Amino acid sequence: MHVRAPELRGRGWLNTGGRELALADFRGRFLLLDFWTFCCVNCLHVLAELRPVEEKYGDALVIVGVHSPKFAHEGEEAAVRAAVDRYEVGHPVLDDPELITWQNYTARAWPTLVLVDPNGYIVAQYSGEGHAHALDAQLAELIAEHEQAGTLTRGKSPYVAPEPEPTDLRFPAEVVALDNGYLVADAGNHSIVELAGDATTVVRRFGTGHRGFADGQAGRAAFSEPNGLTLVPRDVASKLGYDAVVADTVNHALRGINLETGRVSTLVGTGKQWMDGDGTDVLSSPWDVAWWQDKVWIAMAGVHQVWTFDPFTGTTEVAAGTTNEGLKDGPLKEAWFAQTSGLAVDGDRLWLADSEISALRWIDTEVHTAVGTGLFDFGLRDGKAADALLQHPLGVTVLPDGSVAVADTYNGAVRRYDPRAEVVETMATGLAEPSGAVVVGNELLVVESAAHRLTRIPLGASATADEFSTRTQRPPMDVAGGEVSLDVVFTPPPGQKLDDRYGPSTRLLVSSTPESLLREGAGDTTDLSRRLVIDERVGDGVLHVAVQAASCDDSDEVEFPACHMHRQDWGVPIRVSPEGATRLELVLSGASIP
Repeated sequence: MHVRAPELRGRGWLNTGGRELALADFRGRFLLLDFWTFCCVNCLHVLAELRPVEEKYGDALVIVGVHSPKFAHEGEEAAVRAAVDRYEVGHPVLDDPELITWQNYTARAWPTLVLVDPNGYIVAQYSGEGHAHALDAQLAELIAEHEQAGTLTRGKSPYVAPEPEPTDLRFPAEVVALDNGYLVADAGNHSIVELAGDATTVVRRFGTGHRGFADGQAGRAAFSEPNGLTLVPRDVASKLGYDAVVADTVNHALRGINLETGRVSTLVGTGKQWMDGDGTDVLSSPWDVAWWQDKVWIAMAGVHQVWTFDPFTGTTEVAAGTTNEGLKDGPLKEAWFAQTSGLAVDGDRLWLADSEISALRWIDTEVHTAVGTGLFDFGLRDGKAADALLQHPLGVTVLPDGSVAVADTYNGAVRRYDPRAEVVETMATGLAEPSGAVVVGNELLVVESAAHRLTRIPLGASATADEFSTRTQRPPMDVAGGEVSLDVVFTPPPGQKLDDRYGPSTRLLVSSTPESLLREGAGDTTDLSRRLVIDERVGDGVLHVAVQAASCDDSDEVEFPACHMHRQDWGVPIRVSPEGATRLELVLSGASIP
């Protein structure tokens, strides 16, 4: 059945030079809608995946980002504009703060891709990441068909590049203190910057300032959105040959910097993203790093885990987390994280900013949560930690008195957590997306990422904030109590098939928050269909559905077929209702919207 693509409606358009666009403006070309939100690391992965597709099919394909916010801050127009600039989005973006277009296209997850043909019909949908090769194969086939039919009209994209004002720092992410200055992860300038003691004067820059992946001397090395930094102890640095470790996020790598010689080297990572494997040499969006227990600990935001890197053996391994996204405390290998983004060490504790669940957590021999309740609850509230709320924090800093400063990024605030009293208070507000900080004497030097600067606040500062609590405006799905069938749709891309020669090629993991929501159906299987039994007495909750599928070249002539991994984690908010659905369908790849 052919389904007409709904009209594109929202607050306005970005990257079009002020021009308002409609679906008719794309008639004659393929249109790929990328439903994203800038908090979502998987969405950022897709931005990178789509760049070569956009370049290859530029005159036949137009990509349009549809920004559909999860957090309150992401609904602010200025924040969306900053994010489009920060992540160098090279196509038009529809700002959809009320999720109008999101709902019209029945999107259920960030990211979701929808392909519309030159006649305005939906031909495919993809959820999650890892679909670039599928899009490539699909477009190659469909473009030939439409060219032969005379329905394809090649032309330029309506994209108009913005003209950002150059600044010494551009969306800086993290800062560490040197003897006579500071080292800053300058994510937007794709470099590491050394600042003088005034925290403004640039002493030198490591990196060309352009996105890339290259080792060498300071002026020749290249990074891609580095977000994290840590210094290694001096006695260790003398043995290793580097003083600082960089979380080079979009290169999925750790880099070492020798501050004396200026040389940059790659410690681990290939430039490619980990999708499924043992973690020996491929990473996934490392967001921050910290030196703890004689290793480099890594906030592996891209797979919701914490890893370690042993600099003496050169090996990495998973330290905590299952790759399931959510909040679950307990033994390290059983815990759930959600895009861990900031790390700080205090003796036998490693503090974590777990951004997607708006949580402050720590690791000792197990994983614990100090502040935070789950994927869809956030806000700004001081007081007892059990009741306190954050909004997508990205950084943590241990203060001299043993309390922990939290860069409460989407609240534009710095908060303080006292682990003895288990109380949260606000230190400062009115900051532009604070993402990290370092203690300097009696002050906290805070990275104001969206203001492209570092700002000092007194350690004893206190502020009164306008408190609020909310949930994501993403509407819950009405589901019936009792038996519900769950079906994940996966169609391999053209020229590929599911390949079970070396074991099952699919995996489906289902759980819920609270756990009592699912009376039956939780667990891990290889079948993409599942019978669930919903406990109607529990009421509202979240279904966690994680799926992966491997598709391989469909040819007997190929001895070693190329295989690709498709994966997605859905956190589906549901509301139990007598009139609710008895079937839940989630599309991983290939099927059109019904």
